[in-house]
Amino acid sequence: MAVRIATYNVHKCRGLDWRLSLGRIARVIDELDAAVVGLQEVFAEQAESLARHLGIKCVFGKARELAGKPYGNAVLAKHQPVASHNFDLSVAGREPRSCLRVDFSLPGIGNLHFFNAHLGTSFFERRAQAARIVSPGVLGTPDVVYPRVLVGDFNEWTRGKVSRTLAKYMCSADLGEHLAWRRTYPGTLPFLHLDHVYHDRALKLTHMRVHRSAASLVASDHLPLVSILERTDRQAETLTAPEWTTTHSD
Repeated sequence: MAVRIATYNVHKCRGLDWRLSLGRIARVIDELDAAVVGLQEVFAEQAESLARHLGIKCVFGKARELAGKPYGNAVLAKHQPVASHNFDLSVAGREPRSCLRVDFSLPGIGNLHFFNAHLGTSFFERRAQAARIVSPGVLGTPDVVYPRVLVGDFNEWTRGKVSRTLAKYMCSADLGEHLAWRRTYPGTLPFLHLDHVYHDRALKLTHMRVHRSAASLVASDHLPLVSILERTDRQAETLTAPEWTTTHSD
């Protein structure tokens, strides 16, 4: 039992050549052949247009208004979402940020809570956001009873506070075990690893790759990160949440 997921910062669908092209982003998403894709830096109308073009489902989570339009994160999926919730990760004085949760019942892996986040560029901002994510208000809400996956652009390229905080509650991929080329930003000559995948112990990451193709190298300033997850036999762990920290971002 396995599922392929992906995370992709689409940079408002503007490529490294500064050309705005939804068709090019759609081509990259189609190449991923993932059951669920978390998008960051996307307008609501762009996400909905991509979903229509690809014939898949879309859930949008607003972080803020940009140029008068809803802007934030989106989850595109081949299967119908069961439920969704958008969490505010904003820190006072910084650009508004959010984390979108979408629940699925997926063939081959079953029920899944899929979280998609985009964290801030400031160290102190990310520290507060990481605390918020692992609080009872986001990852630890009472209705979270199934395996969780957390993906997104965390704007952290070293094993910093965000990575250490999240690693206390979820498994982080050993990039050296899966990737020969670990960096995802910027697209044509990436030298930073900003995009990450975390998952519960009830899931096992069996494969991970940075998607490099003619389209992906120019479609955005990030490269997509693709992972394959399998269910383990540790089913009991999916039914009871661990002891969550009570630290909040404020």
